[in-house]
Amino acid sequence: MASAIFFLDLKGKTLLARNYRGDIPMSAVEKFPILLSEAEEESSAVPPCFSDEGINYLYIRHSNLYVLALTKRNTNAAEILLFLHKIVEVFTEYFKELEEESIRDNFVIIYELLDEMMDFGYPQTTESKILQEYITQESHKLEIQARPPIAVTNAVSWRSEGIRYRKNEVFLDVVESLNLLVSANGNVLRSEILGAVKMKCYLSGMPELRLGLNDKAMFETTGRATRGKAVEMEDVKFHQCVRLSRFENDRTISFIPPDGEFELMSYRLNTQVKPLIWVECLVESHSGSRIEYMLKAKAQFKRRSTANNVEILVPVPEDADSPRFRTNIGSVHYAPEKSAIIWKIKQFGGGKEFLMRAELGLPSVKGDDEHGGGMTGGFGGSMGGAGQTGKGKRPINVKFEIPYFTTSGIQVRYLKIIEPKHQCPYAKLPVYPYLPHPALDQHAPHSLRIVQKPSALPAVPSRKGRYHKALHTKALSLAYPTLFPVIVIISRASNAQLNILSTRNI
Repeated sequence: MASAIFFLDLKGKTLLARNYRGDIPMSAVEKFPILLSEAEEESSAVPPCFSDEGINYLYIRHSNLYVLALTKRNTNAAEILLFLHKIVEVFTEYFKELEEESIRDNFVIIYELLDEMMDFGYPQTTESKILQEYITQESHKLEIQARPPIAVTNAVSWRSEGIRYRKNEVFLDVVESLNLLVSANGNVLRSEILGAVKMKCYLSGMPELRLGLNDKAMFETTGRATRGKAVEMEDVKFHQCVRLSRFENDRTISFIPPDGEFELMSYRLNTQVKPLIWVECLVESHSGSRIEYMLKAKAQFKRRSTANNVEILVPVPEDADSPRFRTNIGSVHYAPEKSAIIWKIKQFGGGKEFLMRAELGLPSVKGDDEHGGGMTGGFGGSMGGAGQTGKGKRPINVKFEIPYFTTSGIQVRYLKIIEPKHQCPYAKLPVYPYLPHPALDQHAPHSLRIVQKPSALPAVPSRKGRYHKALHTKALSLAYPTLFPVIVIISRASNAQLNILSTRNI
């Protein structure tokens, strides 16, 4: 429960405010910049909420704005912070960019949105597609309705009724991010996988979808035997459309999806992960006048996979200049604003190894002790390696994407689509999951293929080619011979953005 919502600029000046309960003086916001600066002086990690004289301040920063909520009650802080993020998400949908100028230019619509999204301090409708039905940015003739939009009073508040598409499509992506902490000696100190299941649904009516994963807890609950690797997911977070009661009973993910793009669920896995891209960095200082970096990056995944958009960021001294580079692949440039060398490789094939050599001048070096005279080395894992010398060592960062690849081994076993109103299920035809062969890499990609019966209507070949080319996915798609043809495309990807500790003394 929030008493008031404020939009502030970086100096703490109020751009727009909405008081919902009237139990907090609006002048209380004037203390926010002072409290924030005090918190920044005490610690580098500023908390997202703090209290003063019985008033709780909860805020998030977006671009050049602070979105602030005030409350006197002992409320759920996570709920309020999530609501603030929802405000930013909805406003971005409306105005494309949320900044000072858009706040001033659209204050009338913003007040309307704030009144619909929160009532007397309690969050209400937060789905942008539902809000866009009756809060528009275009002028139109007012049509008096006998009742409010169905989505507002309906149990399924995130989806409107009467949605129709000529082609019914579902796109599902499993995206995973790897976080690894690797010491300079090459030991993996900490590793975790953060995953998300993202969907794009363009389905007619009010369909019910059921998603099956190789969830270890699901197999244990139902007593079924696993035919492959089962994954134990932690910290699972669902979109509000998922029926939580059914998931708690039999671990079935059943939901009526919102229209358009959304994140169905997110999860975390604490598991020992082998670094996918291993980086070794050797640093050599020459008489305190220049410093040389020798970098070796090796892909430790199967040869049939390829990492795209690889970016290796190597920290260097802040006063470095006169950079010179040599590499047999990609491009290298010096980014003085980041005090780092950035090595970009468009495609990094599995099992391959590449070298890069960089030399920089050090005009303001005072001595070898400060910048590490002589030669030092370091190693790195999936995101990069160690090797930065001097005080306050910073990690080497590596970013990359591997399509059709998940490190955790999570698999989509089935995706069923049912339209109860027409008594003609979308998933009427058999669904054959193509899983990786046990003898092959257990993290190999897979897809769902929708296969027609022999007596069914012929599929439209052009659809397969068009969507295959547009989405760059290996998933196959065919139309269902039902009232509503369905195209199901399932792809997998693995993203990495890891921080590797660049020090030997852990």
